[in-house]
Amino acid sequence: MSNVSYENRLKELGFTLPAPPKPVANYVPVVRTGNLLFLSGVLPAHEGRLVMTGKLGENLTVEQGVEAARVAVLNGISIVRSEAGSLDRVKRIVKMVGYIASASGFTDQPQVLNGASDLLVSLFGDAGRHARVAVGAAELPRQAPLEIELIVELRSS
Repeated sequence: MSNVSYENRLKELGFTLPAPPKPVANYVPVVRTGNLLFLSGVLPAHEGRLVMTGKLGENLTVEQGVEAARVAVLNGISIVRSEAGSLDRVKRIVKMVGYIASASGFTDQPQVLNGASDLLVSLFGDAGRHARVAVGAAELPRQAPLEIELIVELRSS
């Protein structure tokens, strides 16, 4: 077990977590089974409003997609903290799936999702390295540019 405080690291990196986003339909934001957290899809929203809308390769650049991925993963981390009580309970980020709203011919989904992956590794170090899937999608809810889901392992209490 590491002596690193992820709560302290979050502050050192200059990130402030938003309030956990509320579901927009009939689902829960996270399900816990044993020491695993399964997060529902998380959008790049702030206070319930998307920070941007559109499709990558159509009206959004890769750089804008990277920023949207950072916003979405910070929302996901907020859900994790809310469920676990503290980010210091995180043992590792197991897997991330990212759905990227993509124009025809857009193939830089992995670069977009790096916005979220890089943040997770910056915050959690080796425990933030995860399995991952980056999928191009024709349409996403509310015209979101991307949606991510996470599986996170917690330390035993």
